[in-house]
Amino acid sequence: MSDADFSLTYPPVHPGTAVSRIRFYNTAPDLAAVFSTPAAQPAGRRIFVTDTTIAALPAVRPFISLFADGSWNGSILVTLPAGEAAKTLDNVMQIIKHALDHNFNRNDIFTAIGGGVISDMTAFASAIFKRGARCEIVPTTLLAMVDAAVGGKTGCDYDSYKNMIGAFYPAEHLYFFPRFIETLPESEYRSGLAEAVKTALLYSKELYTFIKDNSEKIKRRDPKLLADVITRCVKAKAAVVEQDFTEKNIRMYLNLGHTFGHALESTAGLGKITHGDAVAWGIGRAAAVSLKLGLCTRAYYDNVTALLAGFGWETNPCPDILKAGSSGSLLAAMKKDKKNSGSAVKLILQKDIGQTVIRETDDATIMQVLS
Repeated sequence: MSDADFSLTYPPVHPGTAVSRIRFYNTAPDLAAVFSTPAAQPAGRRIFVTDTTIAALPAVRPFISLFADGSWNGSILVTLPAGEAAKTLDNVMQIIKHALDHNFNRNDIFTAIGGGVISDMTAFASAIFKRGARCEIVPTTLLAMVDAAVGGKTGCDYDSYKNMIGAFYPAEHLYFFPRFIETLPESEYRSGLAEAVKTALLYSKELYTFIKDNSEKIKRRDPKLLADVITRCVKAKAAVVEQDFTEKNIRMYLNLGHTFGHALESTAGLGKITHGDAVAWGIGRAAAVSLKLGLCTRAYYDNVTALLAGFGWETNPCPDILKAGSSGSLLAAMKKDKKNSGSAVKLILQKDIGQTVIRETDDATIMQVLS
C-alpha cells in the first residue's frame, strides 16, 4: 500500500429509528388527546404536516383550530395542497423551510397527518433535515394504513415520474385510527384496497380468500372486517421490512403491480388515476406476463383477474384513461423504474398466491400484454 492509499470503515447508517411503534385506536380520531398525553410528549417540538383535504375533515378540524394563533404547545402546523400533483420536491422544501424558520433541530419531530403523499413527503423532509430529524405518522387513508406509512420508504415525484427522489427512513411512531376510513371518497377507499389485495397475494392465501369471500361486506366498509384486514397487512409488511429494510431482495416483492402501475400513473399524468387503481391494473398485467411466460396457470390468472374486476378495477391491456396505442409510452415509462439495473425491465411476477419471483422481462413480452 502506498502512502496515498487508505480505507475507511463506516458504522451502519442510522435509519431514523431502531423501532417503529404502531398503536391502533378503536375510537373516533382525537388528535389533540393523543398528542397531549404524557406518553406522546417527548423531548422536542413537533411540526405537523397535513393537506387541505385532511384539514377540512370533521375529525381533524378541531385539532387544526388549536393552531389559530400560529402554534400549539410549542408545535407548528404546515398545510400543503392535496393530491399526487402536490408530491413535489418544492413542497418537501416548504416543510423544511417552516422547520428552519421556527428554529427546529434534529431532536424535534416531523409528524405527518394524511395519506401516502403527505406521509412520504413529511418523512422524506425529516430524513434530510439537518441529516435526520425524528418522524411520526398518522395515516388517514386505507392505502397509508396497509402500505405507505409502514416500512420507511419516503420521497416525492420528479419530472412526472413516481418516487424518483427519496430515502429509507422509518417513523418512530404510527398512530392508526381505522375510523378515518369512513370518510374516504370511494375512489380513495378502492385505492387502498388494491394494496391490501397485493399484500394478500404475496403473503397470505388465507387473507386473499378472506377478501374474496367477504368482498361485499368489504365494499360496504364493514369496520370489523377492515380492522382485521389492516392488522394482517401491517403485520405481513412489517415482517418483510424487518428482514430487508433497504429492499435488496425480498422487499422487492412488495412492488407487485407497481412497475406497470407507476408507468400508468406517469403516462396518464400524475394524479389522473389513483395509485391503487393503477397498481390493481398493474397486478393484472403482471399476471398476464406470468401466464405468457408459463410461470402461472390459467386458473391463477382467471382467479386474480376475476377478483380485480369484481372490485371495479380495470383488467384490459390498455386502460380507458389512455388512448389506444399507448403501449409504447407505457413501456418507455417502465424503463425509468428505479428497480431496473439493466436494459430489461425487472418485474415482480407470481407462479401462484404466495409464490413470487423477480424476472427481467424482454420488451416484446411486455408489449404483448399491453396490446
